[in-house]
Amino acid sequence: MNSVDFDYIANVLKQRSGLALTPDKAYLIETRLSPIATKAKIASVEEMIRGLRQGKYANLLADITSAMTTNESSFFRDVRPFDTFRTEILPRLLERRDATRPIRIWCAAASTGQEPYTLAMILNEEKALVGNRRIEIIGTDIAPEVLARAKSGIYTHFEVQRGLPARLLIKYFDKVDDQWQIKPGLRAMVQYKEYNLLNDLRPLGRFDIIFCRNVLIYFDQPTKAKVLAAMNGVIADDGVLFLGGAETVLGISEKFKLMEGQRGVYGPVLGASATSTRTVAPAPAQPIRTAISALSG
Repeated sequence: MNSVDFDYIANVLKQRSGLALTPDKAYLIETRLSPIATKAKIASVEEMIRGLRQGKYANLLADITSAMTTNESSFFRDVRPFDTFRTEILPRLLERRDATRPIRIWCAAASTGQEPYTLAMILNEEKALVGNRRIEIIGTDIAPEVLARAKSGIYTHFEVQRGLPARLLIKYFDKVDDQWQIKPGLRAMVQYKEYNLLNDLRPLGRFDIIFCRNVLIYFDQPTKAKVLAAMNGVIADDGVLFLGGAETVLGISEKFKLMEGQRGVYGPVLGASATSTRTVAPAPAQPIRTAISALSG
């Protein structure tokens, strides 16, 4: 692939998804976009990119963006953040919040749904603590095909073996042929939306907890700062942001600060917004999902 084609497609991907590709990742373009070119009956990836430069194949842009974004996920991935959520963050929030106010959780870049369903399982396991309080979980992703998988809640045997305790597999999944499907009650706890992190986040409402783990590592510094600033505008004053273990806000943004004694767990810096973005739109009028007590199993 020549440098002109690479620069063009890298710029398209950055504008559409925030993904920052360096020339040493050119092989990923060939590998991941070849199936799209083949399906569209285009002779090669190079010809497809040349066509895009000429204004052709606009209908393929969504598929191209989805193919280039990483959709790696697993249940209870890097288990420590989920332990922190269960033992420290959730009890503190429940103590501070009025019982009539829902707890709103956002999983950004939710991929095929393992992270939001992990949180749903934890919340159900803690239903004695949660009681009848409404918990709303939103999972967003830029790729519609992975969101379709998340909504179906169907996973292979390999996927459920990655980090999921056998007890929870039996309790929250049904066997469907040679695969496993999340039970309806748990699926009902999560609402999935197609959403781009580079867009205005305020229409999503305000959140008590944001999980945005292993996402920022794919962005350049200005894009990371932009996303963190936008998240500062939609998180509660005492809310919590979970980032990946290899991610940090140091040297990138002053909108969040590391919580004492934690790794990858941040609180918003009040007054850090240059504008009034912390006065956000209210949560969507329609409740996102039902109370924990409605779960089956």
